[in-house]
Amino acid sequence: MKTHPNLVVSGLVTLALVSAGCAVWPGYRQPSIGAPPAFKEPPPVNLEEAAAAGWKQSQPGDAYAKGRWWELYNDPALNALEEQVNVSNQNVLQAEALYRQTRAAVRVARSPLFPSVTTAPAITASGGATANGNDATNTPGNASVTGSRSGASRSTSFALPSSVSWEPDLWGSVRRGVTASVATAESLAAKVGNARLLFQAELAQNYFGLHGLDGEMELLARTEASYQEYLTLTQNRFSGGIASDLDVAQAEAQLYAIQAQLMDLGVQRAAFEHAIAILIGKAPAQLSIPPATLTVAPPPVPLGVPSELLERRPDIAAAERQVAAANEQIGIAMAAFYPNLTLTGNAGLASSSLARWLTWPSRIWSVGPQLAATLFDAGRRRGVVAEQRAAYDATVAAYRQTVLTAMQQVEDNLAALRILSAEAEIVQRTVQSASRALAISSAQYRAGTASYLTVITSQATLLTAEVTAVTLLTRRLSASVLLIEALGGGWDASQFPTDQHAIASQP
Repeated sequence: MKTHPNLVVSGLVTLALVSAGCAVWPGYRQPSIGAPPAFKEPPPVNLEEAAAAGWKQSQPGDAYAKGRWWELYNDPALNALEEQVNVSNQNVLQAEALYRQTRAAVRVARSPLFPSVTTAPAITASGGATANGNDATNTPGNASVTGSRSGASRSTSFALPSSVSWEPDLWGSVRRGVTASVATAESLAAKVGNARLLFQAELAQNYFGLHGLDGEMELLARTEASYQEYLTLTQNRFSGGIASDLDVAQAEAQLYAIQAQLMDLGVQRAAFEHAIAILIGKAPAQLSIPPATLTVAPPPVPLGVPSELLERRPDIAAAERQVAAANEQIGIAMAAFYPNLTLTGNAGLASSSLARWLTWPSRIWSVGPQLAATLFDAGRRRGVVAEQRAAYDATVAAYRQTVLTAMQQVEDNLAALRILSAEAEIVQRTVQSASRALAISSAQYRAGTASYLTVITSQATLLTAEVTAVTLLTRRLSASVLLIEALGGGWDASQFPTDQHAIASQP
Protein backbone atom coordinates (compact mmCIF):
# COMPACT_ATOMS: atom_id res chain seq x y z
CA MET A 1 0.00 0.00 0.00
CA LYS A 2 1.37 3.39 -0.97
CA THR A 3 1.54 6.05 1.76
CA HIS A 4 0.61 9.56 0.79
CA PRO A 5 3.35 12.14 1.61
CA ASN A 6 0.82 14.35 3.39
CA LEU A 7 0.03 11.52 5.79
CA VAL A 8 3.71 11.13 6.59
CA VAL A 9 4.04 14.84 7.28
CA SER A 10 0.90 14.84 9.41
CA GLY A 11 2.22 11.90 11.41
CA LEU A 12 5.54 13.62 12.03
CA VAL A 13 3.81 16.81 13.11
CA THR A 14 1.59 14.85 15.50
CA LEU A 15 4.66 13.10 16.89
CA ALA A 16 6.37 16.45 17.36
CA LEU A 17 3.40 17.92 19.22
CA VAL A 18 3.02 14.87 21.45
CA SER A 19 6.75 14.82 22.21
CA ALA A 20 6.89 18.56 22.87
CA GLY A 21 6.24 17.89 26.54
CA CYS A 22 9.30 15.64 26.88
CA ALA A 23 12.16 16.83 29.05
CA VAL A 24 15.60 15.30 29.40
CA TRP A 25 16.53 16.97 32.69
CA PRO A 26 14.56 17.32 35.94
CA GLY A 27 13.00 20.62 36.94
CA TYR A 28 14.79 23.14 39.12
CA ARG A 29 14.88 22.90 42.89
CA GLN A 30 16.27 25.73 44.95
CA PRO A 31 19.46 24.65 46.76
CA SER A 32 19.07 24.22 50.50
CA ILE A 33 20.80 26.69 52.79
CA GLY A 34 19.95 25.70 56.33
CA ALA A 35 19.53 29.20 57.76
CA PRO A 36 19.66 29.28 61.58
CA PRO A 37 16.41 30.05 63.43
CA ALA A 38 17.86 33.21 65.00
CA PHE A 39 20.87 35.50 64.80
CA LYS A 40 23.78 34.94 67.15
CA GLU A 41 23.46 38.48 68.52
CA PRO A 42 20.48 38.34 70.93
CA PRO A 43 18.10 41.29 71.22
CA PRO A 44 18.28 43.37 74.41
CA VAL A 45 16.13 42.36 77.35
CA ASN A 46 13.84 45.39 77.59
CA LEU A 47 12.39 47.80 75.07
CA GLU A 48 14.51 50.76 76.22
CA GLU A 49 17.71 48.80 75.66
CA ALA A 50 16.32 47.52 72.36
CA ALA A 51 15.67 51.04 71.11
CA ALA A 52 19.08 52.21 72.31
CA ALA A 53 20.80 49.36 70.48
CA GLY A 54 18.82 49.84 67.28
CA TRP A 55 16.58 46.77 67.59
CA LYS A 56 12.97 46.45 66.53
CA GLN A 57 10.81 43.51 65.47
CA SER A 58 9.77 43.70 61.83
CA GLN A 59 6.15 44.79 61.29
CA PRO A 60 4.17 44.71 58.03
CA GLY A 61 3.43 48.44 58.16
CA ASP A 62 7.04 49.59 58.65
CA ALA A 63 8.39 52.19 56.27
CA TYR A 64 11.47 49.98 56.12
CA ALA A 65 9.42 47.22 54.54
CA LYS A 66 8.36 49.59 51.77
CA GLY A 67 11.94 50.10 50.64
CA ARG A 68 12.23 53.75 51.72
CA TRP A 69 14.41 52.79 54.64
CA TRP A 70 16.17 56.17 54.87
CA GLU A 71 12.94 57.73 56.15
CA LEU A 72 13.65 56.00 59.47
CA TYR A 73 16.18 58.76 60.17
CA ASN A 74 13.59 61.58 59.85
CA ASP A 75 16.01 63.79 57.93
CA PRO A 76 14.34 65.71 55.05
CA ALA A 77 17.70 66.61 53.49
CA LEU A 78 18.75 62.95 53.45
CA ASN A 79 15.37 61.96 51.99
CA ALA A 80 15.77 64.43 49.12
CA LEU A 81 19.24 63.15 48.29
CA GLU A 82 18.23 59.50 48.42
CA GLU A 83 15.36 60.04 46.00
CA GLN A 84 17.83 61.29 43.40
CA VAL A 85 19.83 58.06 43.49
CA ASN A 86 16.97 56.16 41.79
CA VAL A 87 16.70 58.56 38.86
CA SER A 88 20.16 60.06 38.39
CA ASN A 89 22.81 57.61 39.56
CA GLN A 90 24.60 56.41 36.43
CA ASN A 91 25.47 53.00 37.87
CA VAL A 92 21.81 52.35 38.64
CA LEU A 93 20.83 53.48 35.14
CA GLN A 94 23.44 51.12 33.71
CA ALA A 95 21.99 48.21 35.71
CA GLU A 96 18.50 49.06 34.47
CA ALA A 97 19.72 49.10 30.87
CA LEU A 98 21.31 45.67 31.34
CA TYR A 99 18.00 44.41 32.71
CA ARG A 100 16.14 45.70 29.65
CA GLN A 101 18.72 43.89 27.53
CA THR A 102 17.96 40.58 29.25
CA ARG A 103 14.23 41.16 28.77
CA ALA A 104 14.85 41.46 25.05
CA ALA A 105 16.94 38.27 25.21
CA VAL A 106 13.88 36.42 26.57
CA ARG A 107 11.95 37.27 23.41
CA VAL A 108 14.88 36.08 21.29
CA ALA A 109 15.03 32.77 23.19
CA ARG A 110 11.26 32.30 22.86
CA SER A 111 11.05 32.85 19.11
CA PRO A 112 12.09 29.26 18.07
CA LEU A 113 8.89 27.94 19.64
CA PHE A 114 7.04 29.28 16.60
CA PRO A 115 7.49 28.71 12.86
CA SER A 116 9.51 31.22 10.89
CA VAL A 117 8.13 32.52 7.59
CA THR A 118 10.32 34.17 4.98
CA THR A 119 9.86 35.47 1.46
CA ALA A 120 12.19 36.76 -1.24
CA PRO A 121 10.40 38.18 -4.31
CA ALA A 122 12.70 38.43 -7.33
CA ILE A 123 12.69 39.44 -10.98
CA THR A 124 15.67 38.18 -12.94
CA ALA A 125 16.69 38.85 -16.55
CA SER A 126 19.71 37.36 -18.31
CA GLY A 127 20.96 36.90 -21.87
CA GLY A 128 23.76 35.50 -24.04
CA ALA A 129 24.76 34.23 -27.49
CA THR A 130 23.27 30.92 -28.73
CA ALA A 131 24.06 28.51 -31.53
CA ASN A 132 20.55 28.55 -32.99
CA GLY A 133 17.48 30.68 -32.97
CA ASN A 134 14.97 28.29 -31.46
CA ASP A 135 12.48 29.70 -28.97
CA ALA A 136 11.92 27.87 -25.75
CA THR A 137 8.44 26.97 -24.61
CA ASN A 138 6.70 28.70 -21.80
CA THR A 139 5.19 26.41 -19.16
CA PRO A 140 3.21 27.54 -16.15
CA GLY A 141 5.06 27.12 -12.88
CA ASN A 142 8.45 27.21 -14.55
CA ALA A 143 10.55 29.96 -13.02
CA SER A 144 12.91 30.22 -16.00
CA VAL A 145 11.75 30.57 -19.63
CA THR A 146 14.12 31.36 -22.46
CA GLY A 147 13.58 32.82 -25.91
CA SER A 148 16.04 33.63 -28.68
CA ARG A 149 16.22 35.98 -31.64
CA SER A 150 18.95 36.31 -34.22
CA GLY A 151 21.40 34.06 -32.43
CA ALA A 152 20.88 35.56 -28.98
CA SER A 153 19.20 34.03 -25.90
CA ARG A 154 17.36 35.88 -23.19
CA SER A 155 15.63 34.63 -20.06
CA THR A 156 13.34 36.39 -17.61
CA SER A 157 11.91 34.98 -14.40
CA PHE A 158 9.35 36.34 -11.97
CA ALA A 159 9.29 34.68 -8.55
CA LEU A 160 7.21 35.28 -5.40
CA PRO A 161 8.31 32.46 -3.07
CA SER A 162 7.55 31.96 0.62
CA SER A 163 9.15 29.53 3.00
CA VAL A 164 7.97 28.14 6.33
CA SER A 165 10.33 26.35 8.70
CA TRP A 166 9.71 24.96 12.16
CA GLU A 167 11.77 22.79 14.45
CA PRO A 168 9.49 21.32 17.13
CA ASP A 169 10.88 21.52 20.64
CA LEU A 170 10.90 17.73 21.08
CA TRP A 171 13.24 17.61 24.08
CA GLY A 172 12.45 20.92 25.74
CA SER A 173 15.71 22.67 24.89
CA VAL A 174 13.96 25.80 23.61
CA ARG A 175 11.61 25.97 26.55
CA ARG A 176 14.55 25.53 28.90
CA GLY A 177 16.32 28.31 27.07
CA VAL A 178 13.30 30.55 27.67
CA THR A 179 13.21 29.58 31.34
CA ALA A 180 16.93 30.27 31.65
CA SER A 181 16.50 33.67 29.97
CA VAL A 182 13.62 34.55 32.29
CA ALA A 183 15.73 33.53 35.31
CA THR A 184 18.58 35.66 34.00
CA ALA A 185 16.22 38.60 33.56
CA GLU A 186 14.99 38.12 37.12
CA SER A 187 18.60 38.01 38.30
CA LEU A 188 19.31 41.31 36.55
CA ALA A 189 16.13 42.80 38.05
CA ALA A 190 17.43 41.86 41.50
CA LYS A 191 20.81 43.34 40.61
CA VAL A 192 19.08 46.62 39.80
CA GLY A 193 17.61 46.56 43.30
CA ASN A 194 20.99 45.65 44.72
CA ALA A 195 22.66 48.53 42.88
CA ARG A 196 20.07 50.96 44.25
CA LEU A 197 20.57 49.60 47.76
CA LEU A 198 24.36 49.78 47.59
CA PHE A 199 24.47 53.36 46.37
CA GLN A 200 21.67 54.50 48.67
CA ALA A 201 23.54 53.02 51.62
CA GLU A 202 26.81 54.56 50.44
CA LEU A 203 25.12 57.96 50.16
CA ALA A 204 23.69 57.66 53.68
CA GLN A 205 27.10 56.73 55.09
CA ASN A 206 28.74 59.65 53.30
CA TYR A 207 25.96 61.94 54.52
CA PHE A 208 26.42 60.94 58.13
CA GLY A 209 30.19 61.03 57.72
CA LEU A 210 29.98 64.57 56.37
CA HIS A 211 27.77 65.81 59.20
CA GLY A 212 29.92 63.90 61.69
CA LEU A 213 32.79 66.05 60.47
CA ASP A 214 30.55 69.08 60.89
CA GLY A 215 30.15 68.07 64.54
CA GLU A 216 33.89 67.70 64.95
CA MET A 217 34.49 71.05 63.28
CA GLU A 218 31.97 72.75 65.55
CA LEU A 219 33.64 71.13 68.56
CA LEU A 220 37.09 72.23 67.40
CA ALA A 221 35.80 75.74 66.73
CA ARG A 222 34.53 75.95 70.31
CA THR A 223 37.79 74.51 71.55
CA GLU A 224 39.74 77.02 69.48
CA ALA A 225 37.82 79.87 71.11
CA SER A 226 38.48 78.38 74.55
CA TYR A 227 42.18 77.94 73.81
CA GLN A 228 42.33 81.52 72.59
CA GLU A 229 40.91 82.67 75.92
CA TYR A 230 43.48 80.59 77.80
CA LEU A 231 46.26 81.99 75.63
CA THR A 232 45.12 85.54 76.44
CA LEU A 233 44.93 84.65 80.12
CA THR A 234 48.42 83.15 80.07
CA GLN A 235 49.87 86.14 78.22
CA ASN A 236 48.34 88.48 80.81
CA ARG A 237 49.74 86.41 83.63
CA PHE A 238 53.14 86.42 81.91
CA SER A 239 52.98 90.22 81.56
CA GLY A 240 52.21 90.42 85.28
CA GLY A 241 55.14 88.17 86.13
CA ILE A 242 52.91 85.37 87.44
CA ALA A 243 53.39 82.87 84.57
CA SER A 244 56.46 81.91 82.60
CA ASP A 245 57.06 82.17 78.90
CA LEU A 246 56.91 78.37 78.83
CA ASP A 247 53.21 78.56 79.71
CA VAL A 248 52.68 81.04 76.86
CA ALA A 249 54.50 78.80 74.38
CA GLN A 250 52.46 75.77 75.45
CA ALA A 251 49.20 77.72 75.11
CA GLU A 252 50.22 78.94 71.65
CA ALA A 253 51.16 75.43 70.53
CA GLN A 254 47.79 74.08 71.66
CA LEU A 255 45.93 76.80 69.79
CA TYR A 256 47.87 76.34 66.58
CA ALA A 257 47.41 72.57 66.70
CA ILE A 258 43.63 72.93 66.99
CA GLN A 259 43.57 75.40 64.10
CA ALA A 260 45.52 72.95 61.93
CA GLN A 261 43.13 70.10 62.79
CA LEU A 262 40.16 72.30 62.00
CA MET A 263 41.54 73.16 58.57
CA ASP A 264 42.39 69.52 57.83
CA LEU A 265 38.80 68.42 58.46
CA GLY A 266 37.76 70.72 55.62
CA VAL A 267 39.56 68.45 53.16
CA GLN A 268 37.65 65.39 54.37
CA ARG A 269 34.33 67.23 54.31
CA ALA A 270 34.89 68.36 50.73
CA ALA A 271 35.62 64.76 49.70
CA PHE A 272 32.35 63.54 51.29
CA GLU A 273 30.39 66.30 49.57
CA HIS A 274 31.93 65.49 46.20
CA ALA A 275 31.17 61.77 46.63
CA ILE A 276 27.52 62.53 47.42
CA ALA A 277 27.28 64.67 44.29
CA ILE A 278 28.52 61.81 42.11
CA LEU A 279 26.08 59.37 43.75
CA ILE A 280 23.12 61.56 42.76
CA GLY A 281 24.43 62.02 39.23
CA LYS A 282 25.74 65.57 39.54
CA ALA A 283 29.08 67.23 39.10
CA PRO A 284 30.67 68.26 42.44
CA ALA A 285 30.31 71.92 41.49
CA GLN A 286 26.51 71.49 41.37
CA LEU A 287 26.04 70.44 45.00
CA SER A 288 26.60 72.25 48.28
CA ILE A 289 25.41 70.74 51.55
CA PRO A 290 25.06 73.21 54.43
CA PRO A 291 26.77 72.27 57.71
CA ALA A 292 24.72 70.43 60.32
CA THR A 293 25.61 68.40 63.38
CA LEU A 294 24.40 64.93 64.28
CA THR A 295 22.32 64.91 67.44
CA VAL A 296 19.93 61.92 67.16
CA ALA A 297 20.89 58.33 67.99
CA PRO A 298 20.29 55.59 65.38
CA PRO A 299 16.60 54.69 65.00
CA PRO A 300 15.29 51.20 65.77
CA VAL A 301 15.79 48.87 62.79
CA PRO A 302 13.19 46.18 61.89
CA LEU A 303 15.09 42.93 62.25
CA GLY A 304 13.05 39.81 61.52
CA VAL A 305 14.64 36.36 61.34
CA PRO A 306 17.64 35.00 59.37
CA SER A 307 15.53 33.08 56.83
CA GLU A 308 14.01 36.36 55.63
CA LEU A 309 17.38 37.27 54.13
CA LEU A 310 16.66 34.75 51.37
CA GLU A 311 13.65 36.83 50.35
CA ARG A 312 14.82 40.34 51.22
CA ARG A 313 18.44 40.47 50.04
CA PRO A 314 18.56 41.36 46.34
CA ASP A 315 22.06 39.94 45.90
CA ILE A 316 20.93 36.61 47.36
CA ALA A 317 17.89 36.60 45.09
CA ALA A 318 20.08 37.38 42.09
CA ALA A 319 22.48 34.55 42.96
CA GLU A 320 19.58 32.09 43.33
CA ARG A 321 18.19 33.06 39.91
CA GLN A 322 21.63 32.45 38.41
CA VAL A 323 21.50 28.93 39.86
CA ALA A 324 18.12 28.40 38.20
CA ALA A 325 19.47 29.60 34.85
CA ALA A 326 22.51 27.32 35.16
CA ASN A 327 20.24 24.34 35.86
CA GLU A 328 18.39 24.91 32.59
CA GLN A 329 21.67 25.00 30.69
CA ILE A 330 22.30 21.38 31.74
CA GLY A 331 18.98 20.33 30.18
CA ILE A 332 19.82 22.23 27.00
CA ALA A 333 23.19 20.48 26.79
CA MET A 334 21.63 17.03 27.32
CA ALA A 335 19.03 17.65 24.60
CA ALA A 336 21.88 17.60 22.06
CA PHE A 337 22.04 13.77 22.45
CA TYR A 338 18.63 13.42 20.78
CA PRO A 339 17.63 13.95 17.11
CA ASN A 340 16.05 17.16 15.88
CA LEU A 341 13.05 17.27 13.58
CA THR A 342 12.72 20.15 11.14
CA LEU A 343 9.55 20.75 9.13
CA THR A 344 9.90 22.94 6.06
CA GLY A 345 7.53 24.05 3.36
CA ASN A 346 7.82 26.29 0.33
CA ALA A 347 5.09 27.83 -1.77
CA GLY A 348 4.78 30.70 -4.16
CA LEU A 349 4.27 31.90 -7.70
CA ALA A 350 6.79 31.78 -10.52
CA SER A 351 6.51 32.53 -14.23
CA SER A 352 8.40 33.89 -17.19
CA SER A 353 5.51 36.20 -18.02
CA LEU A 354 4.57 39.19 -15.95
CA ALA A 355 0.95 38.86 -17.08
CA ARG A 356 0.74 35.26 -15.85
CA TRP A 357 2.94 35.74 -12.75
CA LEU A 358 0.14 36.18 -10.23
CA THR A 359 -2.15 33.46 -11.59
CA TRP A 360 -3.04 30.05 -10.15
CA PRO A 361 -1.29 28.01 -12.88
CA SER A 362 2.03 29.65 -11.89
CA ARG A 363 1.96 28.16 -8.41
CA ILE A 364 4.89 26.15 -7.03
CA TRP A 365 5.21 24.27 -3.72
CA SER A 366 7.29 21.77 -1.84
CA VAL A 367 7.12 20.27 1.65
CA GLY A 368 9.22 17.84 3.56
CA PRO A 369 10.43 16.91 7.05
CA GLN A 370 14.06 16.39 8.01
CA LEU A 371 15.36 14.36 10.93
CA ALA A 372 18.94 15.17 11.99
CA ALA A 373 21.08 13.45 14.60
CA THR A 374 24.75 13.53 15.51
CA LEU A 375 26.29 10.04 15.34
CA PHE A 376 29.83 10.85 16.44
CA ASP A 377 31.39 14.01 17.84
CA ALA A 378 34.43 12.70 19.71
CA GLY A 379 32.88 13.36 23.13
CA ARG A 380 31.95 17.00 22.49
CA ARG A 381 28.39 16.70 23.84
CA ARG A 382 29.51 14.87 26.95
CA GLY A 383 32.09 17.57 27.50
CA VAL A 384 29.44 20.29 27.16
CA VAL A 385 27.19 18.52 29.70
CA ALA A 386 30.11 18.17 32.13
CA GLU A 387 30.93 21.84 31.59
CA GLN A 388 27.37 22.93 32.38
CA ARG A 389 27.21 20.68 35.45
CA ALA A 390 30.40 22.26 36.76
CA ALA A 391 29.01 25.73 36.02
CA TYR A 392 25.86 24.82 37.97
CA ASP A 393 27.91 23.63 40.95
CA ALA A 394 29.86 26.90 40.84
CA THR A 395 26.66 28.99 40.92
CA VAL A 396 25.33 26.92 43.84
CA ALA A 397 28.55 27.54 45.77
CA ALA A 398 28.38 31.25 44.95
CA TYR A 399 24.74 31.36 46.10
CA ARG A 400 25.53 29.69 49.41
CA GLN A 401 28.56 31.92 49.93
CA THR A 402 26.40 34.98 49.31
CA VAL A 403 24.00 33.80 52.01
CA LEU A 404 26.84 33.17 54.47
CA THR A 405 28.30 36.60 53.73
CA ALA A 406 24.89 38.17 54.34
CA MET A 407 24.64 36.40 57.69
CA GLN A 408 28.10 37.68 58.62
CA GLN A 409 27.24 41.25 57.66
CA VAL A 410 24.09 41.22 59.77
CA GLU A 411 25.88 39.76 62.76
CA ASP A 412 28.79 42.22 62.38
CA ASN A 413 26.56 45.25 62.42
CA LEU A 414 24.30 43.95 65.18
CA ALA A 415 27.41 43.48 67.30
CA ALA A 416 28.68 46.92 66.28
CA LEU A 417 25.40 48.60 67.30
CA ARG A 418 25.36 46.81 70.64
CA ILE A 419 29.01 47.45 71.50
CA LEU A 420 29.11 51.04 70.23
CA SER A 421 25.96 51.84 72.21
CA ALA A 422 27.59 50.64 75.41
CA GLU A 423 30.82 52.44 74.51
CA ALA A 424 28.93 55.69 73.91
CA GLU A 425 27.58 55.59 77.46
CA ILE A 426 31.09 55.20 78.88
CA VAL A 427 32.47 57.97 76.68
CA GLN A 428 29.70 60.27 77.82
CA ARG A 429 30.76 59.65 81.41
CA THR A 430 34.33 60.36 80.35
CA VAL A 431 33.27 63.71 78.89
CA GLN A 432 31.51 64.65 82.13
CA SER A 433 34.52 63.68 84.26
CA ALA A 434 36.96 65.45 81.93
CA SER A 435 34.84 68.60 82.02
CA ARG A 436 34.89 68.56 85.83
CA ALA A 437 38.66 67.98 85.84
CA LEU A 438 39.22 70.92 83.48
CA ALA A 439 37.07 73.20 85.62
CA ILE A 440 39.03 72.24 88.76
CA SER A 441 42.46 72.54 87.12
CA SER A 442 41.54 75.92 85.59
CA ALA A 443 40.45 77.25 88.98
CA GLN A 444 43.66 75.99 90.56
CA TYR A 445 45.74 77.57 87.80
CA ARG A 446 44.01 80.92 88.23
CA ALA A 447 44.64 80.65 91.96
CA GLY A 448 48.27 79.85 91.33
CA THR A 449 48.13 76.43 93.04
CA ALA A 450 48.59 74.35 89.86
CA SER A 451 50.82 74.59 86.83
CA TYR A 452 49.60 75.23 83.30
CA LEU A 453 50.65 71.67 82.40
CA THR A 454 47.74 70.42 84.52
CA VAL A 455 45.35 72.60 82.53
CA ILE A 456 46.80 71.41 79.21
CA THR A 457 46.41 67.78 80.25
CA SER A 458 42.78 68.34 81.28
CA GLN A 459 42.04 70.18 78.04
CA ALA A 460 43.56 67.39 75.93
CA THR A 461 41.60 64.73 77.83
CA LEU A 462 38.32 66.58 77.39
CA LEU A 463 38.91 67.23 73.71
CA THR A 464 39.76 63.58 73.07
CA ALA A 465 36.62 62.42 74.86
CA GLU A 466 34.38 64.88 73.03
CA VAL A 467 35.84 63.96 69.63
CA THR A 468 35.37 60.28 70.48
CA ALA A 469 31.72 60.94 71.37
CA VAL A 470 31.09 62.64 68.02
CA THR A 471 32.90 59.88 66.15
CA LEU A 472 30.95 57.17 67.97
CA LEU A 473 27.63 58.73 67.01
CA THR A 474 28.74 58.80 63.37
CA ARG A 475 29.88 55.16 63.60
CA ARG A 476 26.59 54.10 65.17
CA LEU A 477 24.58 55.77 62.43
CA SER A 478 26.82 54.21 59.81
CA ALA A 479 26.42 50.78 61.44
CA SER A 480 22.64 51.15 61.40
CA VAL A 481 22.80 51.95 57.67
CA LEU A 482 25.00 48.90 57.08
CA LEU A 483 22.58 46.76 59.09
CA ILE A 484 19.66 47.91 56.95
CA GLU A 485 21.72 47.20 53.85
CA ALA A 486 22.61 43.75 55.18
CA LEU A 487 18.92 43.05 55.82
CA GLY A 488 18.00 43.94 52.24
CA GLY A 489 16.84 47.51 52.64
CA GLY A 490 13.17 46.65 52.25
CA TRP A 491 13.65 44.84 48.94
CA ASP A 492 11.77 41.56 48.63
CA ALA A 493 11.33 38.77 46.10
CA SER A 494 7.86 40.05 45.12
CA GLN A 495 9.69 42.70 43.10
CA PHE A 496 10.78 40.04 40.60
CA PRO A 497 9.21 40.62 37.17
CA THR A 498 6.55 38.13 36.10
CA ASP A 499 7.14 35.91 33.07
CA GLN A 500 4.66 38.03 31.11
CA HIS A 501 6.55 41.18 32.03
CA ALA A 502 9.87 39.63 31.05
CA ILE A 503 8.50 38.65 27.63
CA ALA A 504 6.58 41.87 27.04
CA SER A 505 7.62 44.08 24.15
CA GLN A 506 10.06 46.82 24.94
CA PRO A 507 8.93 50.43 24.48
